[in-house]
Amino acid sequence: MSRHNTAKESVARYWNQASCGTEFIEEIKHSREYFEAIEQFRYTIEPEIFAFAQFTRFHGKKVLEVGVGAGTDFLQWVRAGAQAYGVDLTHEAVTNVLHRLATYNVAACDVQVADAEKLNFADNNFDLVYSWGVIHHSPDPVQCLREIVRVTKPGGSIKIMVYNRRSLFAFYQYLQHGLLRGKPFASMKKILAQHQESPGTQAYTFKEIKNILKDFPVRINKLQASTTSHDLLYYKKSKFIKACAYIAACLSGWDRRGWFMTLDLTKRED
Repeated sequence: MSRHNTAKESVARYWNQASCGTEFIEEIKHSREYFEAIEQFRYTIEPEIFAFAQFTRFHGKKVLEVGVGAGTDFLQWVRAGAQAYGVDLTHEAVTNVLHRLATYNVAACDVQVADAEKLNFADNNFDLVYSWGVIHHSPDPVQCLREIVRVTKPGGSIKIMVYNRRSLFAFYQYLQHGLLRGKPFASMKKILAQHQESPGTQAYTFKEIKNILKDFPVRINKLQASTTSHDLLYYKKSKFIKACAYIAACLSGWDRRGWFMTLDLTKRED
């Protein structure tokens, strides 16, 4: 087996244990209370998703979500009246979504296990392809992006979130796993690959993303990394630590030092 496939199996094995955000939920799995707790948790700590996704603007549009996870955002596409299609690398995620749709008595066009590096859809197929915090877990995120662009219609929208390596949250990871462990010269790439969620997680700088996108037939509408609750250390109890994080965000650049780098793109029609 190739190193690439081995890495992908490691990623799938990690997320098959629990879809993102479900590891903190105590309610009975697949119950209505379970799904509502997931939704409340997600949008409490990541409320910026609504402004970025703009779910209701895609009523009647054909939407593909790459990496449905627990299905919280996917449910919003369905509720908004989109023609919703979803894929995920794991059976755990697809099972979550199917139970979730049944629980709320709603239906999607299709939800399937699939590899984001090889999407099983025709070219120029979707009005929107959306992916929040997913492709940076792939061994080849650029290939995922290539597939996302391929299946998007000319003039269609692409909304993606990837991690920002020059963020405050990434710096905290460096402090925890590098400096405070006597490894001041440890690279940020290596620290994130080893300690941030699934094995091999990648993060990018603005410059790297722009260099990648220049090879694709897309127009950048907006590229930013606004400070989020993750950068402000929402999970810390100390008010002093939270205050320090807030001051650091103000001084370093509120819209450039966030952990979530959002890409709002349009596929060119030429």
